[in-house]
Amino acid sequence: MRSAFDFAPFRRSTVGFDRLFDMLENSSASQTQENYPPFDLIKLGDNEYRIELAVAGFKPEEIDITAQQNVLLVSGKKSEESENRGQDYVYRGIATRSFERRFALADHIQVRGADLKDGLLAIELVREIPEAMKPRKIDIGGAEGKQSAIEGGEKPASKQTVDAEAEHA
Repeated sequence: MRSAFDFAPFRRSTVGFDRLFDMLENSSASQTQENYPPFDLIKLGDNEYRIELAVAGFKPEEIDITAQQNVLLVSGKKSEESENRGQDYVYRGIATRSFERRFALADHIQVRGADLKDGLLAIELVREIPEAMKPRKIDIGGAEGKQSAIEGGEKPASKQTVDAEAEHA
């Protein structure tokens, strides 16, 4: 299903953002998904997040959390023995139906851990950018100038000019 907005001009002028545009185009289809269980998404810091899902009535062994590449899948299924404890319910307001919740994760988001307390499942997330992906300063100059500076012990020509100007000032 196509969205009302055309991303073609952006696709032509960007490299490596295909997944982002696909997600934006398919977002209208995902808005029809069920809203169970409800959740909160909390930003704890620049690179730290927490997802809290309301999973009242579920035990830790009835919940499965799977982190795949750029997708976090949280699913829950009540076991047969806990659903049918021989109790005759007059009214059952606590939802115990099975669920599956998917969260799209950005690149380099890692799941740190999960905890179930007071009916809330808290999943800790952190963005860990590899050293190779972090910004780094690129020096201007050819490889030959750096090689001779290392071997000969002399400064590159651009450094000599700057140092000479500093001495005359």
